[in-house]
Amino acid sequence: MTHTAFVLASYGVSIAVLVALVGWILIDQRTQRLALQELETRGIRRRSEARTDNAS
Repeated sequence: MTHTAFVLASYGVSIAVLVALVGWILIDQRTQRLALQELETRGIRRRSEARTDNAS
């Protein structure tokens, strides 16, 4: 394998991994958003919203 081919293959693998990670993050973001909407629809709220005191 020539030096140029190795460099191009390395860039190709790196780009493929980055695209896969971005895709995974977008799919997981959608899944989490849908799960949160379902919980809010059922009336389950975040714990941080229930606090009325200031801890500062």
